[in-house]
Amino acid sequence: MRILLVEDSPHIVKAVRQGLEEEGFAVDVAMDGEEGDIKCRTTSYDVVILDIMLPKIDGLTLLKRWRSAGIDTHVLLLTAKTTTHDKVAGLDTGADDYLTKPFEFAELLARVRALIRRQHQQKDPVLRCYDLEIDTASRTVRRAGKSIHLTPREYALLEFLAYHKGKVVTRSMIWEHLYDEYDENTSNVVDVYIRYLRNKIDKGFDPPLILTRWGEGYMLRGEESQEDGGQTTTASSPATR
Repeated sequence: MRILLVEDSPHIVKAVRQGLEEEGFAVDVAMDGEEGDIKCRTTSYDVVILDIMLPKIDGLTLLKRWRSAGIDTHVLLLTAKTTTHDKVAGLDTGADDYLTKPFEFAELLARVRALIRRQHQQKDPVLRCYDLEIDTASRTVRRAGKSIHLTPREYALLEFLAYHKGKVVTRSMIWEHLYDEYDENTSNVVDVYIRYLRNKIDKGFDPPLILTRWGEGYMLRGEESQEDGGQTTTASSPATR
């Protein structure tokens, strides 16, 4: 999942970015409100972490502008103000949640994950597909009761597919949500990680869950997914490499 962090404190930026990246998130950073406004309007983010006190444009003004423009990305406000009035003002402006500084990273992470689940209308932290279970809280994966170790990037890709279970996601969608602005990989790395996932998630299990839709992209098998006239396949083919 891709996060925009709009924060002017270098110390907080370094700590939060490092922590989120270690958890498999792609993180873009803006150090002032003006830069944050440009990035939020030009890139699709899963969550924006927005400080209220920012240079150039303050966080609440930014949030008002985004909501007026129809930008409905979930926003977690960071604030040093602790009064009820300040919290109410932030929520009434259009924030989805808030966190008071100083904060523990574990709490910020839990709130980010909750916002992502809310985005996908998923209350249960465990995502299920046939005998596959993805615990988004502990970031653990099991299939048929067997624990499966995934790298952070592999996990991020599987989670993204799971949130769109039964729907085709294109390479560009995957790229936009899993790779940040500084990533120098090329788009074919998506196919490489799909292959890694298949070797861990599907090899030795039935039915195969990671499907390729020729000319379109990939999908995690939905409850009603069928092999449809040869257009959907369970392994990479020349048309998808």
